[in-house]
Amino acid sequence: MDVFAYDLAALSAALEAGSVTSHDATQSYIDRIDAHGDALNAFILRDFDAALHQAGESDARRRDGRALGPLDGVPLGIKDNIDVRGLVTTAGMDTRREARALDDAPVTAALRDAGAVLLGKLNMDSAALNATGDNPHFGRIENPHKAGHTPGGSSSGSAAAVAAGLCAGALGSDTLGSVRLPAAYCGIAGHKPTHGLVSIRGVVPVAPPFDQVGP
Repeated sequence: MDVFAYDLAALSAALEAGSVTSHDATQSYIDRIDAHGDALNAFILRDFDAALHQAGESDARRRDGRALGPLDGVPLGIKDNIDVRGLVTTAGMDTRREARALDDAPVTAALRDAGAVLLGKLNMDSAALNATGDNPHFGRIENPHKAGHTPGGSSSGSAAAVAAGLCAGALGSDTLGSVRLPAAYCGIAGHKPTHGLVSIRGVVPVAPPFDQVGP
């Protein structure tokens, strides 16, 4: 199965129609990350065993007619300044390599409640304070359209992963363009919601009056 042929909406429709299972879609993304992820350096942490478990749960719900909505079974990535329970939240900083999250950020919890499959954490500019994807601690993120070129930032790994077909969608954070810039650089769509519409609790802050989580 070539998951790169599906955008998020098309994959959601395929899952709803039963023409694709979440397990098969998730395994395809895992295989693609294993094949191409190191070159792009988009994923900073891969949580594949948990993702496959979540995918199996989603498939069971769909078989029983209990799908949770359009994101149920859709594999996503999470920018590494957003807490995911049990995983480290580095925010791209060397000093946070051991900063393990005890709870999900509300936005992560909302994705779980919607049945989304969480593949892992995505690389980013250190402390979300740049727009190049050149992280001195975890390595440079490449633009999937041309090696050696910036994917923009600071949600660099989020945009690169989606553009390269390593996940169906991703969360980033945007203070002064950190979702919108890399989306534009990587040729995909990004959105900064109205401030306050989406909780920023559990997100390592840059400037809270301006910070926002966006897809």
